[in-house]
Amino acid sequence: MITINNLNKSFGSKKVLHYINIHFETGKVYGIVGQNGAGKTTLFRCIAGLEGHQGEITSEYPHLKNELGFLETNPTMMSLITGWEYLKILCSAKSIDTENFEEQNIFDLPLNQYANTYSTGMKKKLALMGVLLRKNKVLILDEPFNGVDIQSNMIILDIIQELKKLNKTILISSHIFSTLRDSCDEIILLKNGRVEKRVLPQHFDSLEGEMKEMIKKNTAKSLTLE
Repeated sequence: MITINNLNKSFGSKKVLHYINIHFETGKVYGIVGQNGAGKTTLFRCIAGLEGHQGEITSEYPHLKNELGFLETNPTMMSLITGWEYLKILCSAKSIDTENFEEQNIFDLPLNQYANTYSTGMKKKLALMGVLLRKNKVLILDEPFNGVDIQSNMIILDIIQELKKLNKTILISSHIFSTLRDSCDEIILLKNGRVEKRVLPQHFDSLEGEMKEMIKKNTAKSLTLE
């Protein structure tokens, strides 16, 4: 369980999050949607303890940060370490004694190759493997499907369902609405740093239509095409 009360976040004079109040239940999957700049990543970074903020974030865990795995939109890799070494470092940092990464290499990554030579999609899959191997109770996945091939997207959706069965709390952002429809118990729409609405599965289609209309209004009509 995670509870957010009156969360505010500013960068200098620019206020990014405005009085966010959300409650996330254990064992459920939540989608966070909104246009670029709506505050999704900033919200995630505040929950993960990577950004200072005003307001309260409380949970059932004494130290939420120690129980949380965060997959960033664009994971960065240290130079001159292999994929295998990257996973070993992450596991060792949480006192998980394992070296059996090949058997768990669900994305068939070249673990003996330097991780910073991986493609964008391969880096994301390696980072996701690292998050999963650390056996966290809360997972934040920021655009996990972006830049990843269709087969891997299907694997990620299966993983999310298995994590839900294990009573994990999962927060996901995605611009691919169908991936959220297939995996989420609730979708939260952020707009200009505020919670615009919370939507249950029976209303997901209406929310998708609303978002499509919003995007059309803000893009195609403002562009002169000939």
